[in-house]
Parts: sequence; C-alpha cells; structure tokens
Amino acid sequence: MTASPRRAWARPGTLIAAAATGVIGLGLCATPASAHTPVWDVTCSNVKVDLTKYGRGDNTVTITVDGKDLLPTETFHDQFHKELPLPAHTTEVQVRLVVKAADGDRYSVDEKKIAPVCEGQSTPTPTPTPTPTETKTTESPKPSETPSESASTAPSAAPSTPSTDESPAGDLAETGASSSTPLLAGGAAVALLAGGGLLLANRKRRAAARH
Repeated sequence: MTASPRRAWARPGTLIAAAATGVIGLGLCATPASAHTPVWDVTCSNVKVDLTKYGRGDNTVTITVDGKDLLPTETFHDQFHKELPLPAHTTEVQVRLVVKAADGDRYSVDEKKIAPVCEGQSTPTPTPTPTPTETKTTESPKPSETPSESASTAPSAAPSTPSTDESPAGDLAETGASSSTPLLAGGAAVALLAGGGLLLANRKRRAAARH
C-alpha cells in the first residue's frame, strides 16, 4: 500500500519545521551571551570604556588605578560610555575594570590592564653626587721663638729709690734760712781755726824770745 502524496509531503514539512524551531531556539539562547559588549582600552594617559546591550537592569561599573578609585561605582542601564584621564605617573600603573551585569554574574567583567608611562614623564636617572675629597692642609711649622738679644742684654732700669731726705723747701719755709747758710757757717769755722793757729804761733815765738 503506497502512501498518499499529501502524507509524503507532510513528513518533510514536519522535519523542516522542527529544524527551524530548533535553530530559532538556539539563537534565542545565544542572544543574551552575545548581546553584552564590554569594550575598554587603556593608554598612558586615559581609560576609555564602552559597554553596550546590557539590558534595562541596574548594571554597575567601577574603575580603579593601583587600588585607588578612578571611577567610583556607578549604575547604568543598557549602555555606558566614558573616557577618563589617568593621573600623572612615572611608573607603570594597573587599571582594573569591574562590571556587574544585572542579568547574572556570567556576564560580569573583572579585567586588568597596564597603563604605560607617557614619554616625558619617566623619572630621570638621578646623577650620583660626587663625594667631596677631603683636602688636608699642611700647616707650616711655626718658627721657634728666639729671645731678642736686645731684650736679654739690655740692662734693666734701676728702680727709682724714694728720697728719704725731707724736702729742704719745707725746712726753709719753717726756719727762714737760705740754702747758703751751711757754706757761710763752714767758712767762719775755718777762719776761726786759722786765727787760733796764728795766735798759738805768736805766743810760742814770744815765749822763746824771753828765754
């Protein structure tokens, strides 16, 4: 017994419909995974983030640089676009992007990238400072002090002896005598002696003449 033409055409149509349904189902299952599009880029001077097709839920994004917040946690819906400048740095820094999707952790993102150093911001190699050389100054020997001959041979000045004689001016003031009084007295004494000698000589002559 042969199948009717309608039944023969019905079977392929059923298979085709089932296959199409399966393909559509797979496409619907794959759509959420391919819909989330996190794109971000890091240069030496900035961070650029583009998040698209994340749905209408409360999605969050956070960006840190070496553990410090560059973008504190911010909530977004469906999409997020931002470009942030990096702080000046003289060494490489680590940039971290954390995206938490509202429709499950399997769509969340936690990635890290390194920001290089921009030209002109690198730390110059410090020039070592030369150690100062100690210069020893040789002191010239001091000449030995030789005693001056003039100082050793020069007679010491005789100490002035205080005069013990009383001032003649005071005696003269008290007695009223002049400085020539002793001379006159001496002359008178000599004259008296001479006169006495002459008298004695005359007496001896007279005595001799009498005898």
